[in-house]
Amino acid sequence: MSSFVVEGGYKLSGTIRPQGAKNEALQIISAVLLTKEEVKISNIPEILDIKNLIILLEGMGVKVTRHEKGVYTFKADEIDAEYVMSADFVAKCAKLRGSVMVVGPLLARFGRAYFPKPGGDQIGRRRVDTHIIGFMNLGAEQEYDMDKKAFYLHLSEGRKLQGRYMLLDEASVTGTANIVMAATLAEGVTTIYNAACEPYLQQLCKMLVRMGADIKGIGSNLLTITGVKSLGGTQHTILPDMIEIGSFIALAAMNRSSITIKDVAYDELGMIPDVFRKLGVKLERRGDDIFVPEQESYEIDSFMDGSILNIADAPWPGISPDLLSVILVMATQCKGSVLIHQKMFESRLFFVDKLIDMGAQIILCDPHRAVVVGHDHRYQLRAGKMASPDIRAGIALLIAAMSAKGTSVISNIDQIDRGYEDIDIRLNALGARITRQ
Repeated sequence: MSSFVVEGGYKLSGTIRPQGAKNEALQIISAVLLTKEEVKISNIPEILDIKNLIILLEGMGVKVTRHEKGVYTFKADEIDAEYVMSADFVAKCAKLRGSVMVVGPLLARFGRAYFPKPGGDQIGRRRVDTHIIGFMNLGAEQEYDMDKKAFYLHLSEGRKLQGRYMLLDEASVTGTANIVMAATLAEGVTTIYNAACEPYLQQLCKMLVRMGADIKGIGSNLLTITGVKSLGGTQHTILPDMIEIGSFIALAAMNRSSITIKDVAYDELGMIPDVFRKLGVKLERRGDDIFVPEQESYEIDSFMDGSILNIADAPWPGISPDLLSVILVMATQCKGSVLIHQKMFESRLFFVDKLIDMGAQIILCDPHRAVVVGHDHRYQLRAGKMASPDIRAGIALLIAAMSAKGTSVISNIDQIDRGYEDIDIRLNALGARITRQ
């Protein structure tokens, strides 16, 4: 098992460019299964989860060409329809969270697909009801295959998916994306209310439209998809990863450092800059870049009535749950107190015991809420030995270790590699001292 050895306490400086968005890439790459024509995708993050998804597609028969770093073409004209029904394929899907995104395209093109319980981060229960109920609304039948430990979704002989109105039980990003992809090739009109409207989902919809899909309401929570007979090829560029951008802002603040984050697609960041401003970061927009200045202190705002600031995840345009781990870590060195409320996942805050061992002042109220009392940089965190439980907690622990006094060791860094490309190399270029072992 690989580890990071981190020598903390060094200031950072310079420029860093965010990778392509992981969550968008998982959707966009899966969408190539909807057409027999070639799709070219740029700015793909070459991280573990994405590499594993590409390997999965190649096993299905998709022709993949890597032109240069982050630039690939995909052609899904000869899918092995029998292999995607096999136990081996289902077992591989179960190990990769992003594999859920291939179900909608497979169901639309071939009328059948397996939906295994997805793998990925150990952050608590992750429901798949929205996906499966959505497919059933489109006419798919489902049964549970005990041998493959997966739901089997299929259409009756000679039938196609049928468009209809549906009200989603939650504004699930992956659920919305999966249903949208299936609906593009369904007969008739599909209306999805309470749809997710994150920028990455908007990107998927815009790409599908360029491929020939008919989608109205992009950017809202009411989508109308009129099915078409087939989709064609296209080109697409993935947005920069907003979670990585937030991680870099937190990193600069934790180390009282000045850095520039290049080409962030600022207009797509929603509330992220304002949330960090509430934590005292005086970041500046410079064109499409973010400049984070060096500060001696970062003072947390209070609400207008004087009550403690509460930062909670919420559907877009609210703050992403993926950012709360790094926000929590940064708050340990701010001036003031904040309540972090992680609504979506009941295990995602369980890494705070490691921060408490490092000297952070955190009260874990319950699985979803933690109160952080900041040190205002008067007390430096202590180095320690820790393991990365998931992608976002992993980067949060790395940020903590970089600001700590002494040398820390972070094990299980495959979790970090799943979401952050060459993170040690890129941060060392800013002045960090991280060694991979």
